[in-house]
Amino acid sequence: MDYLEQLQKRYSVKKFDGEKKVQQEILERIMEAGKLSASSLGLQPYEIIVVASDEMREKLIPAFYNPSQITTCSHLMVITAKNGIGDEYINNYFSHISDTRQIPLDNLELFRKSIDSHMNRLSPESLMSWAEKQGYIVLGNLMFAAALENVDTCPMEGFRQEVIDEILNLDPKKEKTCVTLALGYRSAEDHFQNLKKVRKPNDKLFKFM
Repeated sequence: MDYLEQLQKRYSVKKFDGEKKVQQEILERIMEAGKLSASSLGLQPYEIIVVASDEMREKLIPAFYNPSQITTCSHLMVITAKNGIGDEYINNYFSHISDTRQIPLDNLELFRKSIDSHMNRLSPESLMSWAEKQGYIVLGNLMFAAALENVDTCPMEGFRQEVIDEILNLDPKKEKTCVTLALGYRSAEDHFQNLKKVRKPNDKLFKFM
């Protein structure tokens, strides 16, 4: 598969075909790509909520400034960023490493101290900014995987974050909505699919030193 060809076909869909649904096995492969995404220190300070039911999607429509994608997409992914990375979260992380790699926790002590030192240097605002950046790395992986699966997407920031958080029963002390991604298949009525991509030329985008 020519991935550049798939990325050339990709665009941010403005209207999906509401009659077409992403098959579960394809969705699960896209989700796996999100799981395999890189994250700073491997901490994955986020959660990906997959909105699959029409009922929940209907509830979320008022939270978006332009609801066209939400009303027609097959699935909506809501990436939330963790508001704080406390001892419990980090303890669970290291227990998971120990179990997965069959490594005694004592062997991970230096790594643990490095993470604790990093976390302690960050203010609550900086920590949230850091977590949100990790969420956008996941977003890129999900979009790329979807393109390879011939599934269309539209990343969206145009929403009222506090409204989504309330509908999804998120605890504001622990997490908040970072960015959303609609998935599905483009509608024949979406004329944006016929427009040429507009991107910076290489000499304006890349700089060799």
